Amino acid sequence: MNKQYEPLFTPWKIGNCEIKNRIVLTSMGGTDLFGWMEINHFDKAGAEFIYNVAKNNAGLVLPGCQPVYNPMGGEWLYENEKMYSDLARWMPKFHATGAKLFVQLTAGFGRSFTISKMMEDIYTNPIIRTVAKPFMDLDKITASASPSPNRWSDKVPSREMTKEEIQEFVDAFARTAVLLKNAGVDGVEIHAVHEGYLLDQFTLKYVNKRTDEYGGSFENRYRFPVEIVKAIKAACGDDFPVSLRYSVLSKTKGFREGALPGEDYVEVGRDMEESEKAAKYLQDAGYDMLNCDNGTYDAWYWAHPPVYMPENCNLADVEHIKQFVDIPVVAAGRLDPATAAQSIAEGKLDGAGFARPFLADTEWVTKLMKGREEDIRPCILCHNGCFNMCHYKGVPNDQDLMDSLHLARCAVNAETMQTNKHYIKPTKNPQKVIIIGGGIGGMEAARVLKLRGHTPVIYEQSDRLGGTFIPASAESYKGKLRDLLEWYRRQMDKLEIEIHLNTKIGSVEEFRKYPVIVATGSTPRYLRMVPGYEKMIEACEFLNGKEVGQRVAVIGGGLTGSEIAYELALQGRTPIIVEMKDDLVSQHGVCLANSSYLREWFAWKGVEVHLESTLKEVRDGEIIVKTKDGDITIPCDSVISSAGYMSAPLAPKSKNVYLVGDCAKIGNLRSVIWSAYETAMKI
Repeated sequence: MNKQYEPLFTPWKIGNCEIKNRIVLTSMGGTDLFGWMEINHFDKAGAEFIYNVAKNNAGLVLPGCQPVYNPMGGEWLYENEKMYSDLARWMPKFHATGAKLFVQLTAGFGRSFTISKMMEDIYTNPIIRTVAKPFMDLDKITASASPSPNRWSDKVPSREMTKEEIQEFVDAFARTAVLLKNAGVDGVEIHAVHEGYLLDQFTLKYVNKRTDEYGGSFENRYRFPVEIVKAIKAACGDDFPVSLRYSVLSKTKGFREGALPGEDYVEVGRDMEESEKAAKYLQDAGYDMLNCDNGTYDAWYWAHPPVYMPENCNLADVEHIKQFVDIPVVAAGRLDPATAAQSIAEGKLDGAGFARPFLADTEWVTKLMKGREEDIRPCILCHNGCFNMCHYKGVPNDQDLMDSLHLARCAVNAETMQTNKHYIKPTKNPQKVIIIGGGIGGMEAARVLKLRGHTPVIYEQSDRLGGTFIPASAESYKGKLRDLLEWYRRQMDKLEIEIHLNTKIGSVEEFRKYPVIVATGSTPRYLRMVPGYEKMIEACEFLNGKEVGQRVAVIGGGLTGSEIAYELALQGRTPIIVEMKDDLVSQHGVCLANSSYLREWFAWKGVEVHLESTLKEVRDGEIIVKTKDGDITIPCDSVISSAGYMSAPLAPKSKNVYLVGDCAKIGNLRSVIWSAYETAMKI
């Protein structure tokens, strides 16, 4: 192991509970032990993931947050005693790994509850709302400290919780904690004075407008989480550790409006002065650890950092707050292990929290310990598989139902939380398999085929592997994507995959005696109907290094166009975005944490954005754009076309010919990798 990581592998204590090392798996919805958005039960898939993390040398493991009141079906978590018996039988297997387990319990979501179009329809129809109440009581699920707007929808507002309801929740935390302790769990974590969830909504002045003992003064606003820890300690004893998920700073300017890194703003939530006081107050109330980051659902990119956020974005604030408490403090949020190790060595931090890296590679800690960093499959911070709740103008959460019910999957690892259908099954009939195209789809198919016992052969027309992922990972801030590309190239070397570069295949006919996987990707969509279209630079041309001028018009927003404009601005150029839809990133599958960052960053930096606008003509030094208010002329030095892509299969799907990735259907990296994996398993 590299010596710089050694501080991560020293023991520490939370109360009287000794943890073997400083690596903490922080909770992610979907990795639950008692089910996620379903009737509570001992969840074998969640348990398998948690066990695999533990046996791969994590010190403290926290499964996905478990609502003490299940929003799906209205069951209290303490009511199903059988699942605690199942958990108790499983705990010795878990403890044999040497790891410790804290179960994270949540009071719920309040105004942050993710509303879908179906939920809007239920809530706004009195008859359906009444019929659905036993299964989904939206009035109860979304109740908050005070009447307030939902983060996702204007149609499902939050009402004020009653004091009787608050006490029901306090009692539920204590009763559930007793059952968990009796089952052999090492501690609990309370979720959360963090991220603008329900308990946090009580603490935040811009949400909590109550005039009773749960609102107004500092002590009143923090009363709910204080009553919870005191109830748990009274029921379980002082020696049973209780951690708190805690946001040091809210980083919030108002409802649905976050504050970006480096932005000068007025904090409406928890500022540092209050946080210094709150951290000690919560410690004195009985909490044994603070598991920290920043943000709220209104500033979601702090708690779920996309690739645009700085590395270690929350660390300095967490290090600061540690000075005001005597209990252990953990930091999370795009944390670099080497930086975390240094912080621990200097006494500025006690534990290092990681979440998404475990989805990308459950074995990453083991590989780090063995000095095999180059073998760690990197998380690329995309949210495509784990957390793709997207939101744009006029639409609440636009997310596939299967994604809503199955969070914590991973775009770059098809097996994560899907081992029931994605697992390496050795072939009984080893074959040579031809793969045409050496992009990510082609390499993933080759990797899985080789692991199954087949002999894949890749033919790639260019001089290197990567395909369109090379330009897709080219922007300055996309180092993690370039790491993934290098990981795939190394896998090809390690598995000794036969590769033919600079080899263009014109037809699959010469390979008819073998199974053939076509992974030829897509081609750009050109706006040929626009006069002067030939003057434009295609997006991939720019990303591959073609020079542009100072003022650059980007035709087409969405994720690709917005990321190009973001890169142009980082380079010191002046981008102008022209987008035909009424929202900059009106795109299915793009997490709100990602899209809200881009929208708010462009607004902050004054980037010129023309929505509901179309390109009419490209001229030398300017473009003509049709807007709602008429045609306008925009001066520019260069024009980048980001008008989307079209599938470009070398051959159609047929017997023994398989299509994977964008040549079958335009998607994203997740659809490319998952389809390649599934295709390789069919052969």
